This record gives sequence, structure tokens and C-alpha cells, in this order.
Amino acid sequence: MTENSYTAPPVAHDRSGREYVCMNTPDRSLRTLPSPVSPWLALALWIALCGAAGAIGAIASANAGDFYIRLDRPSWAPPSNVFGPVWTLLYVSMGVSAWLVWRERGWSRARGALGLFVLQLAVNAAWSWFFFAWHRGGLAMLDIVILAALLVATLVAFARIRMLAAWLLVPYLAWVCFAAALNYSVWQRNPQLL
Repeated sequence: MTENSYTAPPVAHDRSGREYVCMNTPDRSLRTLPSPVSPWLALALWIALCGAAGAIGAIASANAGDFYIRLDRPSWAPPSNVFGPVWTLLYVSMGVSAWLVWRERGWSRARGALGLFVLQLAVNAAWSWFFFAWHRGGLAMLDIVILAALLVATLVAFARIRMLAAWLLVPYLAWVCFAAALNYSVWQRNPQLL
């Protein structure tokens, strides 16, 4: 084959007879079958799943403002009104990240990576219950350490599929690490409340 020659990618057909291009390359294995789900609907569903995890945590945090104000916090602790906007941006970014992986491979070919993503979402939602609803600082600390480990594993798994998806999780990982340090400090300063 000469340097200037071009070989078209193979063409295949799905069950309904629609033609599509097989896009398997060594460095980036793309989905080869079209999805019956609209990509925009799927994006909305991934963001909604992340929002649902946030909503579950928000239920536990219904009275968090009053509780948070009573806590002895370090000087570097943000005010309580910062958390909502930050988490909203993070949940949207997380949803886009998972969607990119799903678009790249589909659920069946990215089950491990997307399964890790869903698992870390559940652990994320549980943290608010441990900390704000049940006032269990030690369990909240354990939860956030597990969350950070699952998040690193998810980030690595996403990077193997789509690098942009992994990068979209970096701010989330940074925030979780910050939250872990804050969790530890507040827990240690407030043994009577946590």
C-alpha cells in the first residue's frame, strides 16, 4: 500500500438493513452498532441519573444549613451556599462524562466502566445521609474515602475508552478530595455533634 492510498472503513448493516461504518481503530474502539436510543435523550438520562443521586443526597441535607452553621469549621471551609452551585455543575459534568463513554461503547461494551460510575454515584449519595442526616462523621469519612477510590477507578476506566470523559471527572475528583479533607477536619473538631 502506498503512502497516499486510502482504504475506506468496512461497511456493515444492522438488523433493519441500515448501513453503518465499522470504526474500530487500534487506539480508539468505537461503537459499531447504532443505538436505538436518541443520543440527546441518552445525554438527558445520564444527567438525570446524576441529578437523582444529588436529589437523594439533598433529601438527607434538608436541614444541613442549620447543622453546618453549628459546626466548628476550619477557616478554609466554604460557606454553605457554595455547595449547591458547585454540585450542580459537577453533576452535569459527570452526566456528560458517562454519556461520552456510553456513546463510545454502549452499555454492553462499557459495562465495567459505567458500572463503576453508577456505584460511585450511590456512594456519593450515601455520604449526605451519613454526615447530615445521621451525624456519623466517622462513617461519612469512610464513605468519602471509598468514593475517592471508586472515582479514581472510574476515571482510569473512562480514560481507556474516551479521554475527554476522564478529564470531565477531574474537577469532581478534586472536589471530593477537598470534601474529604473538610470532612476529616470538621469530624475531628466536633466530636459532640459527629
